[in-house]
Amino acid sequence: MPKKNTTTEPLTPMHPDDVAGAFAYIRALQARDIDTAGAVANNIGPELRQLLLDVAARVFIPVTAVDDCDGEPCAHSFLAAALGRLLLEVLRDGDGACLAFPPGIAQTIVRFAENILTEDQGDVADVLRQLEAAGIRQAMEASPAHRTTV
Repeated sequence: MPKKNTTTEPLTPMHPDDVAGAFAYIRALQARDIDTAGAVANNIGPELRQLLLDVAARVFIPVTAVDDCDGEPCAHSFLAAALGRLLLEVLRDGDGACLAFPPGIAQTIVRFAENILTEDQGDVADVLRQLEAAGIRQAMEASPAHRTTV
């Protein structure tokens, strides 16, 4: 049976609390606050790994999904999309590699933010806060419990 490629399927909306919890863990590791990271991990439980993978998909795929170059597909647009999918596959299917566990996934998200999403070694903590805010906003828009009617 062929392996399912979940990196090209539409992302299932996350719950706002899940987004907040995952980013609390990521920010704690980024700040090297191991005690807080451990407390967050204990609070979230075994689903932390999947929450971090969900966050990673929301961080990597939009950045690496370049559609075209002046209206035409080009080599670097395919390369960027492939890189994003590959990075998620490595994290998802690490087969016991350190990257496949929550600290490795969180550190990969932090490194991606440092190297790709910040300019001139910008404030990574600020970028992580912005990503969290965007994730919570998307989760609230997708969650029927948080929708308001006019």
